[in-house]
Amino acid sequence: MAIIEIKVPSVGESVTEALLAQWFRKDGDSVRKDEALFVLETDKVTLEVTAEASGVLHILVPAGTTITIGAVVGTIDTISAAAAEIAQPAAERKRPPRAPEPKPPVVEKPAARPQPPDTAPPTEKTPSARPAARMDLEGLPPSVRRLVGEHRLDISQIQGTGPGGRITKGDVLLFIEKTTQPPVPAPAASAAAPVCPPCESIKEEITRKPMTPIRRRIAERLLRARQNTAMLTTFNDIDMSAVMALRQRYKEAFQSKYGVSLGFMSFFIKASVEALKAIPEINAYIDGTDIVYPHYYHIGVAVGSERGLVVPVIRHADQLSFAQLEQAINEFVARIKDNRLTLADLEGGTFTITNGGVFGSLLSTPILNTPQSGILGMHRVDKRPVALNDQVVIHPMMYVALSYDHRIVDGREAVTFLKHIKECIENPERIMMEI
Repeated sequence: MAIIEIKVPSVGESVTEALLAQWFRKDGDSVRKDEALFVLETDKVTLEVTAEASGVLHILVPAGTTITIGAVVGTIDTISAAAAEIAQPAAERKRPPRAPEPKPPVVEKPAARPQPPDTAPPTEKTPSARPAARMDLEGLPPSVRRLVGEHRLDISQIQGTGPGGRITKGDVLLFIEKTTQPPVPAPAASAAAPVCPPCESIKEEITRKPMTPIRRRIAERLLRARQNTAMLTTFNDIDMSAVMALRQRYKEAFQSKYGVSLGFMSFFIKASVEALKAIPEINAYIDGTDIVYPHYYHIGVAVGSERGLVVPVIRHADQLSFAQLEQAINEFVARIKDNRLTLADLEGGTFTITNGGVFGSLLSTPILNTPQSGILGMHRVDKRPVALNDQVVIHPMMYVALSYDHRIVDGREAVTFLKHIKECIENPERIMMEI
């Protein structure tokens, strides 16, 4: 049998080592071509490495080991076509037809006894629901199929939240968490037991685990931003009435034509690009004793994932339509969930937008994504009383925050930048007309 080496792939010139976080299969297991084998974590991205061929897996490096790029972590013994069926899961294997079993002799059954009115007759279980659910696995990502297979889940019971009701990895993990939570035991009623045990009898436990490469990288970058920049934050609030009315008016037509929902983020990206054109210092960065002014607009969008915060970059955002921006964001979210994000997706940003409002944040001071000089923080939309034409009215309002490097951006430019975004969002026709 031929032996294929499993090597750690290159994920970028600046990355020399990675953490083998998890093996999806055990040593000696059969694997299929293109099946995910293990998760690789670097200080910037997390990705899944798949099998190049079908065969038997032999693991050489255990999970939790830091390895260099190009290192051999395992091998695959390829198998012949006749034995390839072994590498397939039982649900996908074509089973040979069973010989018809001889029918037992007919025996007359005695008359059924009458049952009480409140007792329902026993019903036979129909085994057709489970295979029907398995047929839907073909259209799911490898990470979702793996979780469903490992936990023997019925996907018909899982509610999908992806585009078109598609089941995502997060949906499966949430379903597993809900169905495996142990019941909370009821407190035992005992008159003799003390209400609060002595402190000496309470065992205080802790869990210690090493930081992942991504978490270490995040910590280093945030600390460096605080130490090496003159960071300051300014705030404003935005009336979201016009944007929400526009979304409500065109959301069905937009969804039908482009296959994605029209969200707030595309409006804020468009508004940020217009504001960056007006205040180019916020799109610039310091390099030694020079200030570098990019003549392009690569907007990073912060996305929270299971392994940490990542900021994929939408390149040349000024040249993209609303639909293209929403499609790019959806594609990044899907790639993050499936561990398909590359190092190139995270590099080259000139400005960053983060939306804490999706988690319920009312107000925050975002930290710069160095070497960038500005980051815009969005927050949740609340209905609040505001004064309009000398009348107090209730409008949907959002606080926004701009953190900036005071070494290159003055307070006047920062406040003007936020006012420009406020004007664009409250009058979205300005974004359409680019004025």
